[in-house]
Amino acid sequence: MLTRRLVSAAMDADCVTYARDGDVALIHLDRPERLNAVVPALVDGLLAAFGAASADGVGAVVLAGRGRAFCAGYDLKEPEPRDGLDAARSRVERIQDVTRLMRAFPGAVVAAVHGYALGAGAEFAFGCDLVVATRDAQFGFPEVGVGLSVTGAISRLLPLTVGPARAKELLLLGKRFGAETAREWGLVNRVVPVGEHETVALDLARIAAARPRIALGLAKSALDAGIDATVEGAMLREVDDALRTLAEDESDAAASAFRAGRDG
Repeated sequence: MLTRRLVSAAMDADCVTYARDGDVALIHLDRPERLNAVVPALVDGLLAAFGAASADGVGAVVLAGRGRAFCAGYDLKEPEPRDGLDAARSRVERIQDVTRLMRAFPGAVVAAVHGYALGAGAEFAFGCDLVVATRDAQFGFPEVGVGLSVTGAISRLLPLTVGPARAKELLLLGKRFGAETAREWGLVNRVVPVGEHETVALDLARIAAARPRIALGLAKSALDAGIDATVEGAMLREVDDALRTLAEDESDAAASAFRAGRDG
């Protein structure tokens, strides 16, 4: 039986929805009018949703996006808060907590990606244990081009998967890449026809959730153990880098240029 409830911390802004289908939780980014672009309320909703999944004791989670995209990254149409570096540090660390919760969750977390998965959206997807993507999915890391820095431990996880040379090309040049390329590079597990991503992701999640729970959790933690220490170090560095980009005028200019281009 599918049960649904809103879990956004800002209950007047339904940025994230949570549903339970037996032993699997379904978490949807739910800002379709903005391609599920990241704002603080969406981060709060994700944290609340993964908290709900843990409290419910489900064996797996499917993370997906409503509308035309999985997640288009940070919402650069939103004005940048001017509340000091301490508050900025807190915001960056809070979005990193999404990665921490996904990795700490004792069951499988499966990303169901369609459309755009850019910036923070790509980081959310690649922070999951398994990734299912539609053939038209597009990934990319545009942060440098808009004067920002990466988060979500991608500075460790990406080179670990694709190698340092390719990771530098992706981060420094911001080139987008498709689902088949992502699969060839080891970033995506399944490439499926458009519209089938959630069905396939749910099938994989059900298989994982049916495994003996303790063994499933131990297998996941054992696989992650070899990189977890450096992941935390990477996230600490990412916070410092994010604060530096916020302190520079070039991030404002790049973001303004991005907004002007989108408005045009």
